[in-house]
Amino acid sequence: MAAIKNIIAGLGGAIALNLLHESLKHKKGTPRIDLLGEEALQKGLEPIGQEIENEDTLYAATLGADIVSNTMYYATIGAGGTANIWPRAIALGLTAGIGAVKLPEPMGLDDAPVAGSTQKQVMTVGYYVFGALVTAALLKAMKA
Repeated sequence: MAAIKNIIAGLGGAIALNLLHESLKHKKGTPRIDLLGEEALQKGLEPIGQEIENEDTLYAATLGADIVSNTMYYATIGAGGTANIWPRAIALGLTAGIGAVKLPEPMGLDDAPVAGSTQKQVMTVGYYVFGALVTAALLKAMKA
């Protein structure tokens, strides 16, 4: 039962992260995590000779993959119960956010959408911490 609660809370955190990003992504100077994800998805399809040509399909596939991967990642916040859940959430949120900023370039991706300015870097990290904190709050609420 704990695993299901962790996944549900992780899904809540992933959705919160995406709602935050989607609501701000067209404002000047904000991160565009979606563009990074789309590039990563297209690059991942290259070895099998595939490409998603339709922009709406690419967006939907990227959003779906993002929600699934962030759900699984955030679900690990519940590992070990609610003891130390807040420090664990902050640590995992910081790790995901810093990874989102620092890993694209070594992976051969354009890091400008998330790391093109200090503001974008800080906001990207903040988005992932926000999702992690939402996850922790949901876990606390479900285990209370």
